[in-house]
Amino acid sequence: MLSVIYKTLNPSLYLRAKTHLIWIPHSLKLTATRTMSTQRVFQLKFEPLTGNSEWIVIEENEDVPESSQAPLLATTSYLDMLNDSCRNRAYRLAINKTVTKPCHVLDIGAGTGLLSMMAAQAMGSGDSTAQPNSKGTVTACESYLPMVKLLRKVLHVNGMGRNINIINKRSDELEVGVDIVSRADVLVSEILDSELLGEGLIPTLQHAHDTLLVENPLVVPFRATTYGQLVESTSLWKLHDLHTNEAKASDGIHLVPTGLHSILRVKSQQYAMHCDALTNEIKLLSEPFKIFEFDFWKRPDSHGETELQIEATTDGRVNAVVSWWVLQLDREGTIFYSTAPRWISSPINTSKGMSVCKGEEVLLNACHTETSISYNLKSQVPKTEVNQNNLNAGDFQLILPPERIAIYGDGEWRLCMLTALRNALSQKAEPLCVVADDSVFLTLCVAHLSKTAHVLSLFPGLRDKGAQYLEAVADANGFSMDHVEVLQKTKTCLTMDDTHQKKVDLLIGEPYYYGNDGMLPWQNLRFWKERTMLDPILSKDVLIMPCKGILKACAMSLPDLWKSRHSLSKIEGFDHAVVNTTLGACGDVSSPKEGPCLPFFIWQCGQIKELSEVFTVMEFDHSKPISRCQGKGLVEFTEPGICHGFALWIDWVMDVENSIALLSGPDKRYWKQGVKLLATPVAVGTKESGRTGECCSTLIEASFDPSSGELNLQHTFS
Repeated sequence: MLSVIYKTLNPSLYLRAKTHLIWIPHSLKLTATRTMSTQRVFQLKFEPLTGNSEWIVIEENEDVPESSQAPLLATTSYLDMLNDSCRNRAYRLAINKTVTKPCHVLDIGAGTGLLSMMAAQAMGSGDSTAQPNSKGTVTACESYLPMVKLLRKVLHVNGMGRNINIINKRSDELEVGVDIVSRADVLVSEILDSELLGEGLIPTLQHAHDTLLVENPLVVPFRATTYGQLVESTSLWKLHDLHTNEAKASDGIHLVPTGLHSILRVKSQQYAMHCDALTNEIKLLSEPFKIFEFDFWKRPDSHGETELQIEATTDGRVNAVVSWWVLQLDREGTIFYSTAPRWISSPINTSKGMSVCKGEEVLLNACHTETSISYNLKSQVPKTEVNQNNLNAGDFQLILPPERIAIYGDGEWRLCMLTALRNALSQKAEPLCVVADDSVFLTLCVAHLSKTAHVLSLFPGLRDKGAQYLEAVADANGFSMDHVEVLQKTKTCLTMDDTHQKKVDLLIGEPYYYGNDGMLPWQNLRFWKERTMLDPILSKDVLIMPCKGILKACAMSLPDLWKSRHSLSKIEGFDHAVVNTTLGACGDVSSPKEGPCLPFFIWQCGQIKELSEVFTVMEFDHSKPISRCQGKGLVEFTEPGICHGFALWIDWVMDVENSIALLSGPDKRYWKQGVKLLATPVAVGTKESGRTGECCSTLIEASFDPSSGELNLQHTFS
């Protein structure tokens, strides 16, 4: 059975999950919104160092300064999307071809209003001197209030505020005769994600065709088609096959015991990835094949299923299906936009691997719901044999992100953890050990390695799911749950009553927090925060693991990433400079300002080059309570090139002897790094080169604020 799918991401986009993608059969967002009315919205604010969240109110008429608005939108994908010139041009051509006379155009998910302005101009209503409705009507539907405020600014700057009617609602809340005068003749939209369907494309189109559009409307885009390709990839399979990888480790720890292969599974079926970075690690086993076709001009079905017979083009083992989508924007089929990986000249799904021979036919079953697409490869193995090691459908399963699956299966990582734990446990006779984060691995390790230790696991994200998992695998790992306790509390400020009047001898963490997948590296300093809160119950000679975090950095050339975050000016003739500050753009802004640090898998960021040695910015000493930290250093460039910014990450030192460290830099594939892009790229060189106009060093100064979890980075080139 096929068990993982990867879908590809467009090479020009680095934040927005729009193209190459991964499905894994078998999230917790940092922000969310809750619309209360057309005048007010609640924004969910998450505090990474405490795990707390609260709803903050954004008022419709509130005059919010740009500095306050920026954090709401600077970490979104709007800027990356607007910098995609191929997409913008394709939409412009298709709208000009489709909207040829005055009519009613509905733009669902209007964003900054780019498509609305294109439509208004195409039918002549973009003339700022025209009377409202004299040359057609454009309705811009946008549910996210902070974006609505930005949309109004963009329309005002372009002199089109009178010609486009903005409605701050979800499209399925619109009513003809209340919000809009009549059904729309034309629908323009861009509500697509990496998987195509994840942003609610199908239910949105269904409601629009039922209540908002005329019969046989004109639409842009006209059609979307999903494609796939069978591939073999060991590196992709590591994101899924924990059982095989931990068997190779041979360390006696069984996160996925024999007979319980499905107890710990990958978090999401679809997984966005920039597959071009894996070009040299993927073996193509078939030609590309069409999977589903979705016509925007008619009401789509909620569910669909198809079976395809795919001929293998070479021998190999099918680990994945790379899938992507292609938009046909016009009715005639002359304007297209594709999200395919570069090797297609047009996203990915992995399985335990089914061997195929050249010329052999593979049966692929594909299904779609309203919001997702899933796949299964059907082999000739009898179903009873395929399923003998899987849990029954009703049995418990723990779901983790694919990178965590890969880390837990990494032999080097496991050896580091086990060595550090053995050393720590050897110093304690009957230790009380607290696992402060969501590490099921460390809990299993302590219980397995020490028959005298008592383990308290907090599991702030997993909670009772972690407890259920431990109970299920206890016997296979040779320990009794009598020695393991999962505290069912939402707080980490424990008392002596929680520890049975015993001080904590060993405080450990990976650190890893469930649901924090997209966070910046230093936001895992939540471990340090929790260590501080636990201080009253720690023994005087407590061992803390990791004992410290070291913030590392490296100057980088990142031309593709920088381009995707570059400031906007004219987009197909429409002025967008007003959005730059709010969206966190870099380069050529009115008041030069660098954007925020953002998390990326740097190895997926297109063309990259390290321009300096890795250097230490500051250290975070976990033996002491959390405090404000500062650091600085002079960094010399070792390679000539264009510096676009700095990569930052934390290496976790596990022992006081500094002999065991877990590294998470750009060469480590399963960790995200923080990226600080420069306002303006700088030409750099080595001292030996001595070329005029090149900087040969930079002074880095940084400070960490424990009250907010924010890292402030300053630099001076010389």
